[in-house]
Amino acid sequence: MTDVIESDVRLAERLATEAGAILLGLQTNGGLTGKDLGKAGDEQANTFLMRALRAARPEDAILSEEEKDDSRRCSVSRAWIIDPLDGTREYGEGRTDWAVHVALAIDGVATVGAVALPGLGLTLTSGTPSPLAPAGAPLRMLVSRTRPAREAIAVAEAMDAVLVPMGSAGAKAMAVVRGEADIYLHTGGQYEWDNCAPIAVAQAAGLHVSRVDGSPLVYNCADPYLPDLLICRAELAEQVLALVKAMD
Repeated sequence: MTDVIESDVRLAERLATEAGAILLGLQTNGGLTGKDLGKAGDEQANTFLMRALRAARPEDAILSEEEKDDSRRCSVSRAWIIDPLDGTREYGEGRTDWAVHVALAIDGVATVGAVALPGLGLTLTSGTPSPLAPAGAPLRMLVSRTRPAREAIAVAEAMDAVLVPMGSAGAKAMAVVRGEADIYLHTGGQYEWDNCAPIAVAQAAGLHVSRVDGSPLVYNCADPYLPDLLICRAELAEQVLALVKAMD
């Protein structure tokens, strides 16, 4: 009997969920708090994900926040891009707005993504997008809990949007997917692992995704720094992009 090969999206979903379970167990029963908990969580989740991906997809490249980068990945079409614990601070504080990101970029495109929100008992994927809820009023703009970007604040003011502070990038992106917010505009600096999985999930859900100048987000680059992004309802994208451009 021939073994059935697990699909990429199912693999991403399973690994993000299982890494999230490891992190929840450590958060609940590990006897650690704060930075010590965050460090242990990063290490344990990364070890699990790296071993699992190498076993399941040995020919693919991997880019992880917690691993030394190998530039040879750039010559490979398929690259898994992972953040074992997005929102280390929130995780260490016992909050729920942290995430696990598992994504597959193919030829530079965020093709498959899974974002686990273990504190909420959810894993959202690019394979099973949910219908978007109708936009509410007023509009809701997601910003960092600790360092909200100047551009996001200015756009929110121009669009009469209320600010919604939240932790990790994955939690913020999934808040738009889940209909809890309408716009996630980030200009404060990120890396590919911060947004590849969220972008894949948001795009599959029918949201607008781009850089803040409107250009596509490209992954598996030699330099993984990817400083800005926009995730929002499609009907808002033109206005948001125009407002950002007017700030230049």
